[in-house]
Amino acid sequence: MRDAKPNKGKTAAEASAERTSGIRRADAARMPGSSVHASLANEIGLRIVRGDYPPGTILPNEAKWSETFDVSRSAVREAIKMLMAKSLLASRPKIGSWVEPKERWNLLDRDVLAWYATSPDREVFLRTVQEFRHIIEPEASAFAAMRRTDEQMAEISQACREMGEATNLQERTRADTRFHLAILRASGNDLLVPLGVLIESAFDHLFAYTTRELDDLQHAQRLHEAIEKSIRLQRPDAARNAVRKLLANTDSVIKSR
Repeated sequence: MRDAKPNKGKTAAEASAERTSGIRRADAARMPGSSVHASLANEIGLRIVRGDYPPGTILPNEAKWSETFDVSRSAVREAIKMLMAKSLLASRPKIGSWVEPKERWNLLDRDVLAWYATSPDREVFLRTVQEFRHIIEPEASAFAAMRRTDEQMAEISQACREMGEATNLQERTRADTRFHLAILRASGNDLLVPLGVLIESAFDHLFAYTTRELDDLQHAQRLHEAIEKSIRLQRPDAARNAVRKLLANTDSVIKSR
Protein backbone atom coordinates (compact mmCIF):
# COMPACT_ATOMS: atom_id res chain seq x y z
CA MET A 1 0.00 0.00 0.00
CA ARG A 2 1.31 3.46 -0.84
CA ASP A 3 1.75 6.33 1.60
CA ALA A 4 3.02 3.88 4.18
CA LYS A 5 5.24 6.34 6.04
CA PRO A 6 4.64 9.89 7.26
CA ASN A 7 6.38 12.98 5.90
CA LYS A 8 9.65 13.29 7.76
CA GLY A 9 10.18 16.94 6.86
CA LYS A 10 7.75 18.42 9.40
CA THR A 11 6.27 17.53 12.73
CA ALA A 12 2.58 16.67 12.80
CA ALA A 13 1.85 19.85 14.73
CA GLU A 14 3.67 22.00 12.19
CA ALA A 15 1.92 20.33 9.30
CA SER A 16 -1.45 20.74 10.98
CA ALA A 17 -0.79 24.37 11.78
CA GLU A 18 0.12 25.08 8.18
CA ARG A 19 -2.93 23.28 6.83
CA THR A 20 -5.48 24.75 9.18
CA SER A 21 -4.34 28.24 10.11
CA GLY A 22 -6.47 30.89 8.45
CA ILE A 23 -4.68 34.00 9.68
CA ARG A 24 -2.51 36.00 7.34
CA ARG A 25 1.07 34.88 7.86
CA ALA A 26 3.89 34.19 5.45
CA ASP A 27 4.18 30.54 6.52
CA ALA A 28 0.48 29.59 6.72
CA ALA A 29 -2.02 30.26 3.97
CA ARG A 30 -5.67 30.85 4.76
CA MET A 31 -7.83 27.74 4.82
CA PRO A 32 -10.14 27.71 1.76
CA GLY A 33 -13.75 28.42 2.68
CA SER A 34 -12.87 29.18 6.30
CA SER A 35 -13.85 32.39 8.06
CA VAL A 36 -11.07 34.50 9.55
CA HIS A 37 -12.30 34.08 13.12
CA ALA A 38 -12.65 30.29 12.76
CA SER A 39 -9.14 30.04 11.36
CA LEU A 40 -7.78 32.24 14.13
CA ALA A 41 -9.55 30.09 16.73
CA ASN A 42 -7.93 27.05 15.13
CA GLU A 43 -4.46 28.60 15.38
CA ILE A 44 -4.85 29.71 18.98
CA GLY A 45 -6.52 26.44 19.99
CA LEU A 46 -3.71 24.41 18.50
CA ARG A 47 -1.14 26.48 20.39
CA ILE A 48 -3.03 25.99 23.65
CA VAL A 49 -3.40 22.24 23.31
CA ARG A 50 0.21 21.67 22.29
CA GLY A 51 1.39 23.59 25.35
CA ASP A 52 2.49 26.97 24.03
CA TYR A 53 0.08 28.55 26.52
CA PRO A 54 -0.13 26.33 29.65
CA PRO A 55 -3.25 26.31 31.86
CA GLY A 56 -3.54 29.52 33.85
CA THR A 57 -1.75 31.61 31.23
CA ILE A 58 -3.29 35.03 30.56
CA LEU A 59 -3.49 35.39 26.79
CA PRO A 60 -2.60 38.54 24.84
CA ASN A 61 -5.38 41.08 24.58
CA GLU A 62 -7.49 41.77 21.47
CA ALA A 63 -5.18 44.52 20.26
CA LYS A 64 -2.10 42.29 20.47
CA TRP A 65 -3.76 39.36 18.67
CA SER A 66 -5.07 41.74 16.03
CA GLU A 67 -1.59 43.13 15.44
CA THR A 68 0.15 39.76 15.55
CA PHE A 69 -2.12 38.09 13.00
CA ASP A 70 -3.23 41.13 10.99
CA VAL A 71 -6.94 40.55 11.66
CA SER A 72 -9.74 42.73 13.00
CA ARG A 73 -10.56 42.93 16.69
CA SER A 74 -14.04 41.60 15.97
CA ALA A 75 -12.45 38.47 14.44
CA VAL A 76 -10.36 38.07 17.60
CA ARG A 77 -13.45 38.42 19.80
CA GLU A 78 -15.31 35.75 17.82
CA ALA A 79 -12.30 33.42 17.95
CA ILE A 80 -12.09 33.80 21.73
CA LYS A 81 -15.82 33.07 22.03
CA MET A 82 -15.35 29.87 20.03
CA LEU A 83 -12.55 28.72 22.33
CA MET A 84 -14.58 29.58 25.42
CA ALA A 85 -17.42 27.42 24.05
CA LYS A 86 -14.94 24.53 23.84
CA SER A 87 -13.95 25.23 27.49
CA LEU A 88 -10.33 25.95 26.58
CA LEU A 89 -10.60 29.55 27.75
CA ALA A 90 -12.38 31.62 30.35
CA SER A 91 -12.64 35.40 30.33
CA ARG A 92 -13.41 38.21 32.74
CA PRO A 93 -13.54 41.99 32.28
CA LYS A 94 -10.34 43.84 33.26
CA ILE A 95 -8.49 40.52 33.45
CA GLY A 96 -8.80 39.15 29.94
CA SER A 97 -8.81 35.56 28.73
CA TRP A 98 -6.89 32.74 30.36
CA VAL A 99 -6.32 29.07 29.61
CA GLU A 100 -8.53 26.73 31.59
CA PRO A 101 -7.20 23.55 33.29
CA LYS A 102 -6.98 20.60 30.92
CA GLU A 103 -9.64 18.61 32.78
CA ARG A 104 -12.20 21.26 31.78
CA TRP A 105 -11.46 21.09 28.08
CA ASN A 106 -14.17 19.55 25.92
CA LEU A 107 -12.11 16.68 24.52
CA LEU A 108 -15.14 15.33 22.65
CA ASP A 109 -15.18 18.44 20.48
CA ARG A 110 -13.95 17.63 16.96
CA ASP A 111 -11.56 20.59 16.82
CA VAL A 112 -10.10 19.95 20.27
CA LEU A 113 -9.57 16.30 19.40
CA ALA A 114 -7.78 17.28 16.20
CA TRP A 115 -5.50 19.69 18.07
CA TYR A 116 -4.87 17.12 20.79
CA ALA A 117 -3.92 14.52 18.19
CA THR A 118 -1.17 16.76 16.78
CA SER A 119 0.21 17.94 20.11
CA PRO A 120 3.53 16.78 21.62
CA ASP A 121 1.40 14.53 23.86
CA ARG A 122 0.33 12.47 20.86
CA GLU A 123 1.24 9.19 22.58
CA VAL A 124 -0.95 10.15 25.54
CA PHE A 125 -3.75 10.88 23.10
CA LEU A 126 -3.32 7.53 21.35
CA ARG A 127 -3.37 5.65 24.65
CA THR A 128 -6.46 7.56 25.74
CA VAL A 129 -8.32 6.61 22.57
CA GLN A 130 -7.20 3.00 22.98
CA GLU A 131 -8.45 2.87 26.56
CA PHE A 132 -11.81 4.15 25.37
CA ARG A 133 -11.89 1.42 22.73
CA HIS A 134 -11.11 -1.29 25.30
CA ILE A 135 -14.02 -0.06 27.43
CA ILE A 136 -16.55 0.22 24.59
CA GLU A 137 -15.78 -1.86 21.51
CA PRO A 138 -15.71 -5.50 22.69
CA GLU A 139 -19.22 -5.31 24.14
CA ALA A 140 -20.50 -3.12 21.32
CA SER A 141 -19.36 -5.78 18.85
CA ALA A 142 -21.05 -8.52 20.85
CA PHE A 143 -24.31 -6.55 20.84
CA ALA A 144 -23.89 -5.91 17.11
CA ALA A 145 -23.63 -9.66 16.53
CA MET A 146 -26.96 -10.11 18.31
CA ARG A 147 -28.83 -7.07 17.02
CA ARG A 148 -27.46 -6.01 13.63
CA THR A 149 -29.85 -5.70 10.70
CA ASP A 150 -29.03 -6.92 7.20
CA GLU A 151 -28.51 -3.32 6.11
CA GLN A 152 -26.12 -2.63 8.99
CA MET A 153 -24.24 -5.86 8.26
CA ALA A 154 -23.84 -4.80 4.64
CA GLU A 155 -22.32 -1.51 5.82
CA ILE A 156 -19.85 -3.29 8.12
CA SER A 157 -18.88 -5.79 5.41
CA GLN A 158 -18.40 -3.10 2.78
CA ALA A 159 -16.15 -1.02 5.04
CA CYS A 160 -14.07 -4.10 5.85
CA ARG A 161 -13.75 -4.96 2.17
CA GLU A 162 -12.77 -1.38 1.26
CA MET A 163 -10.03 -1.49 3.90
CA GLY A 164 -8.47 -4.44 2.12
CA GLU A 165 -8.83 -2.82 -1.30
CA ALA A 166 -7.47 0.60 -0.29
CA THR A 167 -4.49 1.85 -2.28
CA ASN A 168 -3.36 4.65 0.03
CA LEU A 169 -3.33 5.66 3.67
CA GLN A 170 -6.30 8.02 3.47
CA GLU A 171 -8.58 5.46 1.83
CA ARG A 172 -7.72 2.79 4.37
CA THR A 173 -8.06 5.13 7.34
CA ARG A 174 -11.50 6.32 6.28
CA ALA A 175 -12.68 2.74 5.63
CA ASP A 176 -11.27 1.67 9.01
CA THR A 177 -13.17 4.46 10.77
CA ARG A 178 -16.39 3.61 8.90
CA PHE A 179 -16.00 -0.03 9.92
CA HIS A 180 -15.81 0.72 13.63
CA LEU A 181 -18.52 3.39 13.59
CA ALA A 182 -20.82 1.00 11.71
CA ILE A 183 -20.34 -1.56 14.47
CA LEU A 184 -21.26 1.01 17.12
CA ARG A 185 -24.45 1.80 15.18
CA ALA A 186 -25.25 -1.90 14.78
CA SER A 187 -24.96 -2.42 18.55
CA GLY A 188 -28.45 -0.99 18.89
CA ASN A 189 -27.50 1.23 21.83
CA ASP A 190 -28.80 4.75 21.29
CA LEU A 191 -26.02 6.31 23.39
CA LEU A 192 -23.22 4.79 21.32
CA VAL A 193 -24.39 6.33 18.04
CA PRO A 194 -23.82 10.02 18.95
CA LEU A 195 -20.71 9.04 20.91
CA GLY A 196 -19.28 7.43 17.80
CA VAL A 197 -19.91 10.56 15.78
CA LEU A 198 -18.20 12.68 18.41
CA ILE A 199 -15.03 10.57 18.46
CA GLU A 200 -14.87 10.03 14.69
CA SER A 201 -11.92 12.38 14.30
CA ALA A 202 -10.12 10.60 17.17
CA PHE A 203 -10.52 7.31 15.32
CA ASP A 204 -9.23 8.92 12.13
CA HIS A 205 -6.05 10.12 13.82
CA LEU A 206 -5.47 6.84 15.66
CA PHE A 207 -5.98 4.65 12.60
CA ALA A 208 -3.85 6.89 10.38
CA TYR A 209 -1.00 6.60 12.88
CA THR A 210 -1.25 2.85 13.43
CA THR A 211 -1.65 2.12 9.70
CA ARG A 212 1.57 4.04 8.96
CA GLU A 213 3.40 2.15 11.68
CA LEU A 214 2.07 -1.38 11.08
CA ASP A 215 4.62 -3.88 9.83
CA ASP A 216 1.97 -6.35 8.65
CA LEU A 217 -1.15 -4.80 7.14
CA GLN A 218 -2.40 -8.19 6.01
CA HIS A 219 -2.43 -9.43 9.59
CA ALA A 220 -4.40 -6.37 10.67
CA GLN A 221 -6.82 -6.93 7.80
CA ARG A 222 -7.39 -10.54 8.89
CA LEU A 223 -8.17 -9.35 12.41
CA HIS A 224 -10.83 -6.98 11.03
CA GLU A 225 -12.23 -9.75 8.84
CA ALA A 226 -12.54 -12.00 11.89
CA ILE A 227 -14.68 -9.35 13.57
CA GLU A 228 -16.81 -8.95 10.45
CA LYS A 229 -17.33 -12.71 10.18
CA SER A 230 -18.30 -13.10 13.83
CA ILE A 231 -20.88 -10.34 13.58
CA ARG A 232 -22.19 -11.69 10.27
CA LEU A 233 -22.60 -15.18 11.77
CA GLN A 234 -24.18 -13.64 14.87
CA ARG A 235 -21.63 -15.04 17.32
CA PRO A 236 -21.32 -12.46 20.13
CA ASP A 237 -18.59 -14.24 22.13
CA ALA A 238 -16.47 -14.69 19.03
CA ALA A 239 -17.02 -11.03 18.07
CA ARG A 240 -15.97 -9.86 21.52
CA ASN A 241 -12.80 -11.97 21.43
CA ALA A 242 -11.97 -10.91 17.87
CA VAL A 243 -12.13 -7.25 18.88
CA ARG A 244 -9.89 -7.88 21.87
CA LYS A 245 -7.28 -9.46 19.58
CA LEU A 246 -7.42 -6.44 17.30
CA LEU A 247 -7.04 -4.06 20.23
CA ALA A 248 -4.08 -6.04 21.56
CA ASN A 249 -2.43 -5.76 18.15
CA THR A 250 -2.98 -1.98 18.11
CA ASP A 251 -1.65 -1.71 21.67
CA SER A 252 1.57 -3.41 20.58
CA VAL A 253 2.00 -0.96 17.70
CA ILE A 254 1.60 2.05 19.98
CA LYS A 255 3.93 0.68 22.66
CA SER A 256 6.64 -0.25 20.17
CA ARG A 257 6.95 3.28 18.78
